Amino acid sequence: MRWPAYDTEGFFDEMFDVEGEPRSGAAPLLERLAELEDGELQSRQRAAEQSFWELGITFNVYGNEEGTERIFPFDVIPRIVSATDWALVEAGLKQRIHALNLFINDVYHEQEIVKAGMIPGELVLSAKGFLPPCIGLTPPRGIWCHITGSDLVRDHDGRLYVLEDNLRTPSGVSYVLENRQVLKRTFPQVFEASKVRPVDDYPSRLLETLQAMAPDGSRTPTVVVLTPGMYNSAYFEHTFLAQQMGVELVEGGDLVVSDGYVKMRTTKGLQRVDVIYRRIDDAFLDPLTFRPDSLLGVPGLMDVYRAGRVALANAPGTGIADDKAVYAYVPEMIRFYLGEEILLPNVPTYQCSDVDQRQYVLAHLDDLVVKSVNESGGYGMLVGPHASEAQREEFAKAIEAHPRNYIAQPMLALSRAPVIVEEHFEGRHVDLRPYVLYGDGAKPYVMPGGLTRVALQKGSLVVNSSQGGGSKDTWVMVED
Repeated sequence: MRWPAYDTEGFFDEMFDVEGEPRSGAAPLLERLAELEDGELQSRQRAAEQSFWELGITFNVYGNEEGTERIFPFDVIPRIVSATDWALVEAGLKQRIHALNLFINDVYHEQEIVKAGMIPGELVLSAKGFLPPCIGLTPPRGIWCHITGSDLVRDHDGRLYVLEDNLRTPSGVSYVLENRQVLKRTFPQVFEASKVRPVDDYPSRLLETLQAMAPDGSRTPTVVVLTPGMYNSAYFEHTFLAQQMGVELVEGGDLVVSDGYVKMRTTKGLQRVDVIYRRIDDAFLDPLTFRPDSLLGVPGLMDVYRAGRVALANAPGTGIADDKAVYAYVPEMIRFYLGEEILLPNVPTYQCSDVDQRQYVLAHLDDLVVKSVNESGGYGMLVGPHASEAQREEFAKAIEAHPRNYIAQPMLALSRAPVIVEEHFEGRHVDLRPYVLYGDGAKPYVMPGGLTRVALQKGSLVVNSSQGGGSKDTWVMVED
């Protein structure tokens, strides 16, 4: 396996520049790979995949007839991020999370941004993630979005964009940590030669973030991870994070409201819980406040939360910022709340709820990517240039019937990174999901790296694991 045959095919490549030279920080890795004997790299790839099986690093796929559990595909060639690029990512995400937190708080209180005409009130009130029961709530320390995963992409010119935000229950960080451990065992010498920023302290930082949210007076707060159960697609992550933090993993039936507090059933009786890292959607948290048919939550939980006797991460109501139509207004949020221009721009977005923009979208479906504002995982999406005429017609009818439910964006020429394909390397499109922690009122912490997702199918732009995507370890360089 040799690099001279590798073809970037005109895309921005994360490993090589337009002249075919290694990008900043990539040279030590490429030198080490060149020293490997024939077949050794494939052998290490197989060893990494076997490690994933042995460690149980899997995800669940809903509605799959062949079985629900799969290994998370992994490519051993890491993605390199220069120190210069990361400085922009870190600053841009801190700015973004700060503004989004102020927006969520404003939406559930005075709605000043709506009154100022910066975002349409109807757009906010009609959002699926807007929860009227959260009006007037103020979470501990005034922070709503404690754990965030924003998806970043790079266009053909090398510029980074934020594709979407995930504030309710962002997943994937467990794969970041496991990818790093597997790759350390696969290429130990490369880590010695390269200056890669560590990610191993994320569980301890997450625990500190959660503990900082605890109600006043809790000297040694009890933290739990609330999971929907073993059939959830991210159940591996729920168990992994609970284990890494040294806290209990619980389901709704393990918790009960008693004497005005949330308590956990244990073999020694009921134990008070101070902080709940919830990995279930808002609607299922409390059947007395939200969905009455929910069997996943805790009856009466929201009453305890309103009284300030338990903290929830992320706070209920953060889903308003996950709405892809609301996402389009983040630049306005940053100007309104911070008086600044956005550092990491959004992808240009057309609102199908707007008559003129909707007509443009309908006339250019063969050029655009159309997304349902409330779907995730690569579902509810039309990649116009790759879709059939029948698929475009189907989406046109859906847009005309429910215009508020759709947005459209130009199809970016997503950057690529090399992956192992049998006996050679090929480029595959990638994105990046960094993780941000925000818990004590200080500046947010941005994990130096994140989940690089890879569209393993040739030519595909869909990187989601549920759609056949895989992942890579992400190396953020200490310096260029």
